[in-house]
Amino acid sequence: MTLQRRQFLHLAAGAAALPAISRVAVAQTYPTRPVRVISTVAPGGIDDLAVRLIDQSLSERFGQPFVIDNQPIAIAMQTIASALPDGHTLFFVTAANILRAIRDRKLNFDFSRDVTPVAGTSRNPFVMAINPSVPANTVTEFIAYANSNPGKLKMASIGNGSLLHLAGELFNMMTAVKTAHVPYDRLAPMESAVLNGEAQFMFDVLPPSIPYIKAGTLRALAVTSATRSALLPNVPAASDFVPGYEFIGFQGICAPKNTPPEIIDRLSKEINAVIAAPKLTEQLGEFGSIVFSASSAEYGKIIASESDKWTKVMRAANIKAE
Repeated sequence: MTLQRRQFLHLAAGAAALPAISRVAVAQTYPTRPVRVISTVAPGGIDDLAVRLIDQSLSERFGQPFVIDNQPIAIAMQTIASALPDGHTLFFVTAANILRAIRDRKLNFDFSRDVTPVAGTSRNPFVMAINPSVPANTVTEFIAYANSNPGKLKMASIGNGSLLHLAGELFNMMTAVKTAHVPYDRLAPMESAVLNGEAQFMFDVLPPSIPYIKAGTLRALAVTSATRSALLPNVPAASDFVPGYEFIGFQGICAPKNTPPEIIDRLSKEINAVIAAPKLTEQLGEFGSIVFSASSAEYGKIIASESDKWTKVMRAANIKAE
């Protein structure tokens, strides 16, 4: 091989390696400016407090601010779908966001098409709670009572097709129980309806319901996770009575589609390191959340499988897509 040919091959190999080296360099220097984290959750709520704790830790690890930008869901989805895919715009995703994208065709947003999953952050179970006037102390007794009064028990939720509604519809499907659904527009009116007996039961977010449960104004029958919750250690899991029942919300971070994989990988590793820290795990636990460690690929599979599950429940309950 001539010297000239060797030089050509050496230069060609170097040129071919440049894109890979460049991508690695970009990931190593990322981020070069503040990172905007789009969030649709209400400021001051449990999910909002959780993402702020996570973003504070990410800011410290990356040396750039991770800034929450609260937006209405329709605007948030437009923002993330049109954002430059360079890792400087991220989307704090909740189960409610994914459910809304399934339900509302007008949004024209598809998680599999418009974003790249980065990492999971937390999962949160719900609690099945009843008005104490209902003569049931266990899920089994509740099922028996509901079956002897078909369609008479009213189930409150925060809206038709909401996550808390679907938790109840899945329970009804798996137990053949028939109840009447009564939607409310927010958590507080839903809880008030069950507290005053306007409705007989609900699936509620854990932390807000705990004071009522401890006071005896609500009776907790089960949590919706596969195992018991540390916040209600004496309350069994619904799956103890209804094998296979599990219904949880989950949160995580996504990025615009086509964000470089090197940036996705670095973000995923850093997020998983942040949520593994004992202090943050404890803080999230105070909100009733369980740390949810998942790689980009794992998180993507969970989004897909949960979306499929919720779609099936919606169809079975005849909840129409908007």
